[in-house]
Amino acid sequence: MFDLNAIQSSLRDLGYDAWLLYDFRGSNPLARRVLGLDEKAINSRRFFYLIPASGAPRKLLHRIETFVLDTLPGDKVVYLRWEELEKAIKELVSPFKRVAMEYSPRNAIPYVSHVDAGTIELVKSAGVEVVSSGDLITVFEATWDDAQWAMHLEADKHTQAGYDVAWKLIADRVRAGQPVREVEVQKAIMDHFAKNKMTTYHPPIVGVGPHSGDPHYEPVPMKDSEIKEGDFVLVDLWAKMDKPRGVYSDLTRVGYVGKTVPERYKEIFDIVAAARDAAIACVRSAFKDKRVLHGWEVDDAARNVIKKAGYGDAFVHRTGHSIGQETHGNGANMDNLETHDERRVLKRTCFSVEPGIYLPEFGVRSEINVFVDGDAQVHVTGGLQTAVLPILAKY
Repeated sequence: MFDLNAIQSSLRDLGYDAWLLYDFRGSNPLARRVLGLDEKAINSRRFFYLIPASGAPRKLLHRIETFVLDTLPGDKVVYLRWEELEKAIKELVSPFKRVAMEYSPRNAIPYVSHVDAGTIELVKSAGVEVVSSGDLITVFEATWDDAQWAMHLEADKHTQAGYDVAWKLIADRVRAGQPVREVEVQKAIMDHFAKNKMTTYHPPIVGVGPHSGDPHYEPVPMKDSEIKEGDFVLVDLWAKMDKPRGVYSDLTRVGYVGKTVPERYKEIFDIVAAARDAAIACVRSAFKDKRVLHGWEVDDAARNVIKKAGYGDAFVHRTGHSIGQETHGNGANMDNLETHDERRVLKRTCFSVEPGIYLPEFGVRSEINVFVDGDAQVHVTGGLQTAVLPILAKY
């Protein structure tokens, strides 16, 4: 829901003079969400909506689509010819020095970069500095209210229970001497989600042996593998309650089909768990000390543990991602590998912490979710796996 007072307060807090929200044919879904526009009703002409840190907003609209921003406050400026558009943009932004847009210098954070280079050039030609709206997007797109936090906790209960479904199916079949395949375990988890009124954009990952060493392995019918006694298994699952504004729970755990876990699996898991715990400690320390925390710092905290253990080259993805109504949300990622994420970790945001070590014969990932509430309390959901699960000893 559009909240002008909250946006202007955030602009002042961040030291920005204005926020210029721009869209052309749905090119900027972040702007449309912030403005509360219907994401399916895509306009065919360019629009601009300028929100100053203080004062009334202004709209810049094409003559045949003057209605596009009628739900929002502010006077309209209407253009028809391209010359009128360029002149109006300059008049719109020239009173300001620092204007935020959905832009990232050097495309460092591609999740934010929804405004094309030419439009950025046009705005800059008015003599203003264009800065990234990344932290603003986090505030108005990635923060949760109390109802969403409650829905996450409900989802977390069912995603954790999904592991009981998966491990029990494997144990029961192996004990009975019957085959069980990756896709069967995947289907059992999906049936569990449906039974508990959950939804997800994609089925879970179930990877046995070398497949667990592929971070984005997807089991495919007829090409998947059988799970047998003595196998190492990774299960990564994610789902949310099938309710309006529901938010995801996204977890990864690992197990061994046997009663006693071999030392090699224990060794790698312990390194990954230590990296996970270092990332959590980094977040807790920053908020306890009331220190600004950036996503890249959390990544460094986890990655340094794995590097020190000699497996830095085997940790091939970021430490975590923003979580929201999509599994991969629009807030800060815990990343200093794929991007140098300088966005701030803010209150009321949620993100995953999921370091991993991926070897040719097997891979370990341990994933939990972290939510920082409005009082700066850091909550860990998903349950901290403390050891590789000996499936036949526990189920």
